[in-house]
Amino acid sequence: METPAEDRRTSLGELARLFLKLGTIGFGGPAAHIALMEDEVVRRRNWLTREAFLDYVGATNLIPGPNSTELAIEIGRDRAGWPGLVVAGASFIVPAALIVGVIAAAYVRFGQLPAMVALLDGVKPVVIAIVVQALWRLGRTAVKTMWLATLAAVSIAAVVAGVHELVVLLASAGISVLIAMRTRAVTTRGAELTVLPGAPWRVPAGAAALGAGATTPMVALWPLFGIFLKIGSVLFGSGYVLLAFLRADFVQRLGWLTERQLLDAVAVGQVTPGPVFTTATFIGYVLAGPLGAMVATVGIFLPAFIFVALSGPFIPRLRRSRIAGAALDGVNAASFALMALVTWQLARAAIVDLPTALLALGSGALLATRRVNAAWLILGGGIAGVALAAVHG
Repeated sequence: METPAEDRRTSLGELARLFLKLGTIGFGGPAAHIALMEDEVVRRRNWLTREAFLDYVGATNLIPGPNSTELAIEIGRDRAGWPGLVVAGASFIVPAALIVGVIAAAYVRFGQLPAMVALLDGVKPVVIAIVVQALWRLGRTAVKTMWLATLAAVSIAAVVAGVHELVVLLASAGISVLIAMRTRAVTTRGAELTVLPGAPWRVPAGAAALGAGATTPMVALWPLFGIFLKIGSVLFGSGYVLLAFLRADFVQRLGWLTERQLLDAVAVGQVTPGPVFTTATFIGYVLAGPLGAMVATVGIFLPAFIFVALSGPFIPRLRRSRIAGAALDGVNAASFALMALVTWQLARAAIVDLPTALLALGSGALLATRRVNAAWLILGGGIAGVALAAVHG
């Protein structure tokens, strides 16, 4: 049985320090962010049990918006109420938004993006090792029965076959409820279904080629805010889905961006730490300067705070209900499977030669045997990537 998480409340300063750090070192997209949060919140600080953490992960998969940001908001609300909700979410977003804003300013001024390829070549294998370690720990809680293992395998097969992730999550919830209800009918014979939760998904889009001319047409702030508010309110899915929404509005309907500018914006969101949704920060800066960056960032992230505020308080109550708890179990098992699938896809792109394989294996060994803080491994991976590029360049 898992050791209960600490009951004490967490100070706002402690929340801010943790999520400012995670927003600064969080390369690798939502799967990596969730792995880092699990390491800090469950393993190191014991703020949440692994079961509660996975319940929050599963719940964020069922509401629109950026999953890892919503998970940060959920953790903040759990540990410090409404003020914690705001502080944790904002602290996770702000470092990434500032980094993207600086890159956008350079893009507007010089017409190209700063080179980050060498840094990322070293960071990505380390991120894979971090995610695999988190998957191992979460999997022991998520897939505790053969039934859940089967559900996870079927979920992977469905996504590979082209079924939308949200459909897979909802179907898993429904199937799990049906199994729980059937099991309840035979509990007089002692047959009790024991199922628990799982983790995330979302395949980040491949980074676009860096470098392109940039112009800065100034657009009105309210329409800019409205478009990003709409996108943040309805977007489910991966970075590819975000690209589709942005292209439909900014390239096709309004003509505010060129195709190349849009791809550069998505590339910056992918290769910088923190939420991928900071793509909005880049677009806002290109279209309307610093104020545009601020307005776009607030617009796309605001719905996440609202959705978590409305849904978060009900999650512990759902776990206490047999039927609702079974639905959460199904969602979490499917979520764990989707995170495993994403990790496999990311690993194929990140581990491409002997140096990257050694970085991944070495990082995994240090995590398993020395409990090294992931932040130091990410820093070391970045330095190794730059050094290798210098040797070969």
